[in-house]
Amino acid sequence: MTQDRNRKKRNAFPDANDLGKPLEGWRHTLYTVIFEADTKIGKLFDLILIIAILLSLAVIMADSVEDLSSRYGHVFRILEWTFTGLFTLEYLLRLICVKHRWRYALSFYGIVDLLAVAPTYAALLFPNMAFLIGVRALRLLRVFRVFKLAAFVDEYVMLGRALRASARKILVFLSVVLSIVLVMGTIMYVVEGPTRGFISIPAGVYWAITTLSTVGFGDITPQTGLGRFLASVMMLLGWGVLAVPTGIVTLELGLAQKAMRKDVTTRTCHECLKEGLDADANFCKKCGAKLSEYQND
Repeated sequence: MTQDRNRKKRNAFPDANDLGKPLEGWRHTLYTVIFEADTKIGKLFDLILIIAILLSLAVIMADSVEDLSSRYGHVFRILEWTFTGLFTLEYLLRLICVKHRWRYALSFYGIVDLLAVAPTYAALLFPNMAFLIGVRALRLLRVFRVFKLAAFVDEYVMLGRALRASARKILVFLSVVLSIVLVMGTIMYVVEGPTRGFISIPAGVYWAITTLSTVGFGDITPQTGLGRFLASVMMLLGWGVLAVPTGIVTLELGLAQKAMRKDVTTRTCHECLKEGLDADANFCKKCGAKLSEYQND
């Protein structure tokens, strides 16, 4: 009896020495097909998945047209539930084949996959939530995995690295921009006043933001000479504001390109779900878990 209990505990809570071991058997095969797009069957699976996503989005858009909805509403509902059933099955298969189900469920793609099916079920109870079905369009990000061209994957990873590296610089830049619009919005409130549309400091800040970003809706315009001079200064600053973040990201993209390796694949770690691992890697570069033998068809 005690041995049976211990065996059940070991099955429910794997030993620490087993956590780094790769998947084996049918779960490894299923994992390779679903999560990696370097094999022929993996590419076919993801290609079918993206076609289903595109068709489901087409059904959603067609159903939003009143004339089509009144004529073919029952057909659209059948198709929607069919796609929902397929996506639900795919989501359950992903949960079955991963080693850490909660880690996948709480990851970016895990949440997106859940949102692709949850609104349809929620719409039965709350019809107003049906619009969230459009969230499944985010799953088209997997197109980089389906059409596994090195350039696509490299550029995708490179852009992510550049954005992460430039996050602090852009945050400092945005704080400077925020200071400028606060000061200029306050000044314009004092110069122009409520009689000319600047009824409050927030209204002045709103005008400063639209002017600095070169949008300029024209719903609030300065009428005094000093106000127009300040507006001209804001417009000229807008050109410089647009150039700064572009230069920051471009610089980081150049640095990321130099550091980028050319053998990035769609290989995924079974432990931490890290994507883009090297083809010749034996261990994950993020968590250190041992990887299964890799074969690129």
